[in-house]
Amino acid sequence: MKKKQLPRLSIITVVYNGIHTIERTITSIQQQSYKEIEHILIDGGSTDGTLELIKKHSGGIATWISEPDRGIYDAMNKGLEMATGEYVWFINAGDEIYSADTLEKIRDLLRIRSDVYYGEAMYTDISGEEIGVRSEVTPHTLPDQLGWQDMNRGMVVCHQSFLVKRDIAPRYDLRFPHSGDIDWIIRCLKKSTTTIHTGTVLSNYLIGGHSKKFHIRSLIDRYRVLQHHFGVIPNIMNHAAITVRALKHSGKKNR
Repeated sequence: MKKKQLPRLSIITVVYNGIHTIERTITSIQQQSYKEIEHILIDGGSTDGTLELIKKHSGGIATWISEPDRGIYDAMNKGLEMATGEYVWFINAGDEIYSADTLEKIRDLLRIRSDVYYGEAMYTDISGEEIGVRSEVTPHTLPDQLGWQDMNRGMVVCHQSFLVKRDIAPRYDLRFPHSGDIDWIIRCLKKSTTTIHTGTVLSNYLIGGHSKKFHIRSLIDRYRVLQHHFGVIPNIMNHAAITVRALKHSGKKNR
């Protein structure tokens, strides 16, 4: 019996003035042994030399543009519009696919054609040094069977370790400029009928990104997103639980 053809993945990268991080991202994608990849790169009009690095590696980039945008999620929407693959996956500037054989390891899972695939993320610093797996260094625990209700207490899955079928992937809601990724993942999961935990680390996630730079605004946005999906009273109760969870995690770290 013939095996199903492997699906094509649209890996989307957004960047703005990322001269110190964009090359590692591009390289991690171009080094994949899995070849059914369409790399789309959206630059926000960089002025720091990022464009020169993009052009240097353009032979392995399917499509790239450089123009002003209205923020990170507007740029991501541009990437979604350009994508032609069966799945979309966001690996933004500074982030990386975990290893050169990451996609090769899950190729048989990809043949199943699940609506969503997800896995762990390795936290890294600006030098590329590994800090630890996300579920070990943060209060978040990755569910064995991810559903949209699991997001009631925040981002339990890393955006960079989440692949979704393009035909159920919505546009990012620009009303949430600092936590639009949580809203997007919830809406993806609401549309999905099957999710598969890959059981592996899918990405390197560079800490100190957009949500860290705008921490207070991100928290306010997160509250608005979760209230929109879960309601006022459940959201208050969930945020109380989030606070307790964070305090417990902080106490463990300080021991």
